[in-house]
Amino acid sequence: MCLTCGCGDPDNVRVSTLAQPGHGHAHGHGHGHDHGHGHDHGHGHDHGHGHGADHTQDPERSDHPPPDFAVVGAGETLVLEEAVLAHNDRLAAANRSWLDERGIRALNVMSSPGAGKTSLLERTIAELSPGREICVIEGDQETLLDAERIQRAGARAVQINTGAGCHLDAPMVRRALDGLQPADGSLLFIENVGNLVCPALFDVGEHAKVVVISVTEGDDKPIKYPHMFAAADLVVVNKTDLLPYVDFDLGRLRAQAESLRPGVEVIALSVRAGQDLDAWYSWLHTG
Repeated sequence: MCLTCGCGDPDNVRVSTLAQPGHGHAHGHGHGHDHGHGHDHGHGHDHGHGHGADHTQDPERSDHPPPDFAVVGAGETLVLEEAVLAHNDRLAAANRSWLDERGIRALNVMSSPGAGKTSLLERTIAELSPGREICVIEGDQETLLDAERIQRAGARAVQINTGAGCHLDAPMVRRALDGLQPADGSLLFIENVGNLVCPALFDVGEHAKVVVISVTEGDDKPIKYPHMFAAADLVVVNKTDLLPYVDFDLGRLRAQAESLRPGVEVIALSVRAGQDLDAWYSWLHTG
């Protein structure tokens, strides 16, 4: 169980590496091979957590909180939450160091269900992957459907099924990296579980957080989910081809997002219609 949000069962997390034609990467691991993750590189990417807890947990015990906090009284709940997140942040820093050593840029893509994350990645892979390898870590509670979509689009993918879990965390991503082994210099998308709450709390080792919303969800998402938008490095507003048919004020959304994260970039586009995707591609190259 995640002791921060109460979700999940780490023993039932499944990491599946899909067989890729022409690649020798069909590792069905999800365990074991460390590939240099297991030491603290001290990068200090805080991503807004601000936890001051002692990072002393052995990273090989990646699915469990520090033993000292295994039994919790009512007055210790906050200390336990800080310890769990500090443990996650330590492993996230090790993930990021592993990626940095290989020149791999990782983006944590988050949204509510149905905003168009997978569709955005499919189109991005189809249009950009001839010039640069793109790999994807897919997070869902169940099924391989999204990872299979990514594979059909032309990218290698690993699926993480979280069971009852509502977010990815650094230990899960570490296991997925072991199975995926993205090439040096590649672009890595980490498509998080559809949820605008818990994914904002967990650094997974990414270099930037991207929040995707659609115009059909309403323009009040930033004030309803402030932690998510305060953590965002980029906000992508999808399905702008539907603007004539919905009540959505793009200017209002921009103002709300900037009030939570001053200077945050907002890109409005339509994946389905292929409108205004150049700004997204430019951000991927320079953001």
